[in-house]
Amino acid sequence: MTTDITRYRAIFLSDIHLGTRGCKAEYLLDFLRYTESDTLYLVGDIVDGWRLRKNWHWPQAHNDVIQKLLRKVRKGSKVIFIPGNHDEFARGYCDAEFGGITVVREAIHEGADGRRYLVLHGDEFDGVVKYAKWLARLGDWAYNGLLEVNHWFNYGRRRMGLSYWSLSKYLKHKVKNAVKFIDDFETSMADLARRRDLTGVICGHIHQAEMRDVDGILYCNDGDWVESCTALVEHYDGRMEILHWSEMRKLSMYDAYAGARDGADTAHSPAEALAHARDDEAVSTPAD
Repeated sequence: MTTDITRYRAIFLSDIHLGTRGCKAEYLLDFLRYTESDTLYLVGDIVDGWRLRKNWHWPQAHNDVIQKLLRKVRKGSKVIFIPGNHDEFARGYCDAEFGGITVVREAIHEGADGRRYLVLHGDEFDGVVKYAKWLARLGDWAYNGLLEVNHWFNYGRRRMGLSYWSLSKYLKHKVKNAVKFIDDFETSMADLARRRDLTGVICGHIHQAEMRDVDGILYCNDGDWVESCTALVEHYDGRMEILHWSEMRKLSMYDAYAGARDGADTAHSPAEALAHARDDEAVSTPAD
């Protein structure tokens, strides 16, 4: 595996879901260790406030992610945080700055090739989240249950010598209503960019990494760090690319999920991680 650091003009990450057992924080740390960028966009659902209110889970690796992001700022990267529905508590702080990270509701990203992108999480165009939050929370509970089933299903596959296989990703592609929802979501995102007289849109929310032309609008979804471990990057010539990090680095999704389940919780909260990030500036941690 390469140990070279690759620099990009911009990196887009979303749906990390720090605070959940499904978060692949160790793999994200690996990504942050080997990539740098002029601008780093955090496109929502970085911290999962929904799950933390129900079940506290905050292992050291989740602290390390926050500290690593703050180190990116201190090294000169511009970091922009666009809250999503799971970290909507941060929407009350839009236009404020924390540790050098700027919080905004949405952003316009100008690519090196002149293309202008609307950057937003995308939950505003999910009718369930917008008009029936109780149903969205029920769906979140069901999704986490599905991840648990997926774990034991893959436990059996591993014992039989079979490769990792995502049940939830399979259902997204095969269940008719799920396919229609994704297609409608992508079309709505593209229509919004068109109405804003922009040529592209970058979002997250649906945990489905994708990059395609939608009637002349470049639709980009950077995926997630629960199942896919994907990021959207802009090269210095303006070219956009989706990186499938676990595949590029040959990282086992089996091991990632086992680590997330077995990791010990720590007393530090997200706020404490922010407050103490500067204290270990000179100390080497797993995030370095």
